[in-house]
Amino acid sequence: MPTSIRLDPDTEKRLDFLATHTGRTKAYYLRELVEHGLGDLEDYYLAAEELERVRKGESKIHSAAEVRADLGLDN
Repeated sequence: MPTSIRLDPDTEKRLDFLATHTGRTKAYYLRELVEHGLGDLEDYYLAAEELERVRKGESKIHSAAEVRADLGLDN
């Protein structure tokens, strides 16, 4: 799916430099960034949302002791 983004001038220069000096396209590096960085972004933003739900009392939390007991790991 075609997508366009605007980059700040410094980022654009860095991307141009990398592409020029490696012989790859800017699109190649943008795809690499998305594919390899998306997991980190998902982890961060989804965890932040869950933390907010915990702080509001909307999500139940379990202590390590509860989890060990429920799984029978303390036997």
